[in-house]
Amino acid sequence: MTRKKIQKILVLFDGSKSSFRALEEAILLARQCHATITGLHVISAYPRTLAEMIIPLKTRLFKDADSLMDTAESACAKRGILFHKKIVYGEPKSVIGESIRQGRFDLVVMGARGLGPFREMLLGSISMGVLHTSRTNVLVVK
Repeated sequence: MTRKKIQKILVLFDGSKSSFRALEEAILLARQCHATITGLHVISAYPRTLAEMIIPLKTRLFKDADSLMDTAESACAKRGILFHKKIVYGEPKSVIGESIRQGRFDLVVMGARGLGPFREMLLGSISMGVLHTSRTNVLVVK
């Protein structure tokens, strides 16, 4: 049996403590495997009519996401890891699934709980969705 070398790691990053822990684990793995990291931040989609009314809010959410991703990029750069940032609008579960398929990642690293409304759950609904639908190996960090 041959093992596939880990060259591309996708980190789901929403700025929660859990996602920062996931980033740290991904950095450790990337250093050992000489892999690159892509950070994915999904800004939840709004219905079209509501989105048109709140364009300033979408702009603010993008700036906040970009700032978070800059923090992640800086953490990777300090350890010599190449980091690509990807910020996408949409429904998180479908956007994440599509990003995993299109990016041909070898590993997905994510926190067990994010900033969603159900933080108190043992494992977040996004984490569960990715675990059950991804054909790529997934590392869930607590």
